[in-house]
Amino acid sequence: MLYIDRAVWPGRGRAAGRLWAHLISDVSYEELHAFAELLGAPRQGFERDHYDIPESLVTVAVWLGALPVSGREIVARLYTGGLRRRKHNGRRAG
Repeated sequence: MLYIDRAVWPGRGRAAGRLWAHLISDVSYEELHAFAELLGAPRQGFERDHYDIPESLVTVAVWLGALPVSGREIVARLYTGGLRRRKHNGRRAG
């Protein structure tokens, strides 16, 4: 299943002045990439375990089948599906 939160995240750099949402799959990255391609989201919008989606595409994503959920639900679904990837901080575990 695919999920999207509300576009409340401000962009930075070239994306400044726009609001962004997060698009995830709780099944696989393959499902996520295929849906993002169908949506017209550029591959560079993929960040570790989600796509950053501009506010202008959120309604289209929902129309195509993404379920609107809260940001907390996004994180919970990633953990439940085993798809959460943490940011690399340069340190090795253990």
